[in-house]
Amino acid sequence: MVEARHDRKDSTEVKEKHLDSGYDVNVFAPHREELDDAIGDLVRNGDVTRNELVELEERLDTMPLERTIPIIRQLYKLNKNDQNFDTDALFKMEDFLFLDVQQHPELHAELIHEMRLEALLATENSPFAIVRAVADPTDDRSLPALTIRVWIIGILFSGIGSFVNQLFSQRQPGIAISVSTAQLVAYPLGRLFEKVLPDWGFTAFGKRHSLNPGRFNLKEHMLITIMANASFGGTYAMQIIFTQSMPFYFDQPFARKFGYQILNTLGANFSGYGMAGLIRRFVVFPSFAIWPQILPTLALNKAFHADDTDTVPGPFGRTYNWSRLKVFLVLFVAMFVWFWIPDFIFQALSTFNWMAWIAPDNAAYTAIVATNFGNGLGLNPWPTFDWNWLSIGPDTPLFAAANLMLGMFLGFFMIIAFWFSNAYNTAYFPINTNRVYDNRGKTYNVSRILTPEKLFDYDKYQQYSQPYMAAGNIVAYFWFFALYSASRLLVSALLTVAITYAVIFHRHEVAYSFRASYNAVKSQISSIWKKSQPKEELEDDEKASIPKDDLAEDIHYRLAQQYKEVPEWWYFIVLLFGLGIGMAGVGAYPTNVNMAVVIFGIILTAIFIVPIALINSITTMETTLNVLAEFIGGSLVPGNALSMNFFKMYGVMTADHAISFSKDLKLAHYVHIDQRYTFATQLVATLVASFVEAAIFNFMMSFKGVCTPDAAWQMTCPGTNTFFTASVFWGTLGPPRVFGLKGPYRTLLIGFAVGFLITLAYLGLRKLFPRSKLIRNLHPVGICYGGIQWSPYNLSMYIPGFYVILFSWGYLKRRYLAFWSRYNYILVTAFNAGIAVSAIIIFFGVQIPGASIEWWGNDPEKGCHAAGCRLKEIPERGYIGPEKGHYN
Repeated sequence: MVEARHDRKDSTEVKEKHLDSGYDVNVFAPHREELDDAIGDLVRNGDVTRNELVELEERLDTMPLERTIPIIRQLYKLNKNDQNFDTDALFKMEDFLFLDVQQHPELHAELIHEMRLEALLATENSPFAIVRAVADPTDDRSLPALTIRVWIIGILFSGIGSFVNQLFSQRQPGIAISVSTAQLVAYPLGRLFEKVLPDWGFTAFGKRHSLNPGRFNLKEHMLITIMANASFGGTYAMQIIFTQSMPFYFDQPFARKFGYQILNTLGANFSGYGMAGLIRRFVVFPSFAIWPQILPTLALNKAFHADDTDTVPGPFGRTYNWSRLKVFLVLFVAMFVWFWIPDFIFQALSTFNWMAWIAPDNAAYTAIVATNFGNGLGLNPWPTFDWNWLSIGPDTPLFAAANLMLGMFLGFFMIIAFWFSNAYNTAYFPINTNRVYDNRGKTYNVSRILTPEKLFDYDKYQQYSQPYMAAGNIVAYFWFFALYSASRLLVSALLTVAITYAVIFHRHEVAYSFRASYNAVKSQISSIWKKSQPKEELEDDEKASIPKDDLAEDIHYRLAQQYKEVPEWWYFIVLLFGLGIGMAGVGAYPTNVNMAVVIFGIILTAIFIVPIALINSITTMETTLNVLAEFIGGSLVPGNALSMNFFKMYGVMTADHAISFSKDLKLAHYVHIDQRYTFATQLVATLVASFVEAAIFNFMMSFKGVCTPDAAWQMTCPGTNTFFTASVFWGTLGPPRVFGLKGPYRTLLIGFAVGFLITLAYLGLRKLFPRSKLIRNLHPVGICYGGIQWSPYNLSMYIPGFYVILFSWGYLKRRYLAFWSRYNYILVTAFNAGIAVSAIIIFFGVQIPGASIEWWGNDPEKGCHAAGCRLKEIPERGYIGPEKGHYN
């Protein structure tokens, strides 16, 4: 069907018409065969689909050479360091800009034609194929968006989703209701409301609000999805509350009070939302901020509301015409049925630990190949048949996944070297666990080194033990340091490799966003003083300030400008609210923490949020501030773990929430929803989620054996254990005692220099080999990010996902772009939704009532790796390390 459409117009006639627009057609006449080849190259290289190319050809007369040149110049400047941008197209742009194109156009007919197509594509749509696959460059302003049924369904989903996701957040592996599940259920509910509710309503603010405003549409659907997404993520306050409350952690009973829990939950959530609004001109409005993680959500929304049954060419020499919705439903049902097998019937297929079964009692061998969390490195070529086990999937760009895998393998060899050489006494502990140990090889009992006020007691510490980390945890910290170029203990400046990378390789994007933010604030202030100016004139002035061909402000931004913006001060008020509530949560209870810690934490986020959000929006990789916050927080108040934890929560969680909320803002941006509607729905969803999450903390802590290896329903709390480990090292003991000049882990600080060297080496390689595709697709932050994935996670969670990405992005996208554009993200959403629904039914309908299947396939782990193989036994004297009284 596609090829038939293409044949309706004679391609030669089309090109003659366009080449005659501003040019002498005779100059290009000898090059028509080359132009035909150029069109074929564009399609084959995965830059555009054939349908897109036909539409571009029909409008090419609007793009003369004199307009093309400045557009291509800006496009090149903004995207030359963006690995999402097509490399071949970028190299052709270099030729176009730096050759004598204007002086001798007859010598560059093919190149000029292709650049005119690229310029038109960038101005009339998006310069990125992955965005064009899911986001339409048109808007229907007549569609109702913030309707009564949006509020009803959205609030319902916010409550249910936040409850289930918070409940399962301590499970390993985790299970969550995904945003795709919310989308799936929202559609039939919305259509049901459309069919059964009467058209009753009222008029408010000059607009009619009805129970049934007509057909349930894509904007309503997306607003419900945004409400779900804003509430499904869980809260970092849980980590503080769990480690404070549980008797084997810090054992502080006041942390079980609901007032304490809700204040800290509200403070963390709303601080992040306010920060997201303040950075939206950096990471939401610009076209280069793609946010690949949200593309599956857009694809599913499009599946429900678009007619896409036209035929596309695909693998095996066939054409395919199944709609996205049909594919989604088929894959959803298939995964729903299949997930029962690895999750309940034959659980050995989930962690398919077949290599460890070969020699289960060989500690050295199984430590390398075992897929068990914390107990092995997962070097297994086929480690799972469970999609839920995959930490990366086809919604992750290939370059990002490849850099992550490179970093993981670097970490893999480092862990092996540490463990087998017994560096840092790691051979006495499981190779990849995130738990803290004492000098007898047992889990570290932090209560033995604390005062009744839960502060560090030096004398008790000298009579107990130093804390020890496993090899995997040590390597993870090393690569955390590599993400940062300096620390408070080294120099006063707090810079990160993320900032270094952003400044060197994305300075044009950052500079553009700063100018846009400055101009927006200036305009808002100016409008206050110009209230006497007629509204029409003011709007004309504002529209006139928008460059017609500003490629950072693409078609989606221009469509968004049809609606009123949310002023920056609205978000600033939300940030102040979160700040105030957070300070109340710290100061109103016996935490022994200065309320200023909350302010300092948010300042940390403000310093780093733009570069880390920018990198995340391009690569999907989040440069977390965890270790930097631990370094600073532990140094501010040495010996006070809770003070460090609160600094970390507001220094890390504010940034994490800001990034999460920014993704939601980008969803609304791509679907062209009024910003004020998004603001209102996100606020309400966040409020609902905060109360629901805080309400179930004590219920979660009542589970049998929760946060221990023997926990019921796999509620082993991997994240909380990591959080507690960090509390001991960074808070109770403090960075100087662990990483200072006499600290046992001081040499890990070499990671700071490594991070700088990796970035500088990459810069040098780019200078030496400017046309190398391989080097251009390296990413220093991505490599470091791969190194921090260890402990307790391992290769088994990433290898199978990388196979899928290689096939999807490396083969399908390059060979069959139209097929990939239609189905890639639908597969992701369908599988995730099928798993979520299946897991909920299994947990509540089967596991909680006590049903189980007792056979080998559900209990195959019998070797030492099941509990954690250790290369060496504790020596006969009963402990390792220095004598009592001689700890640093």
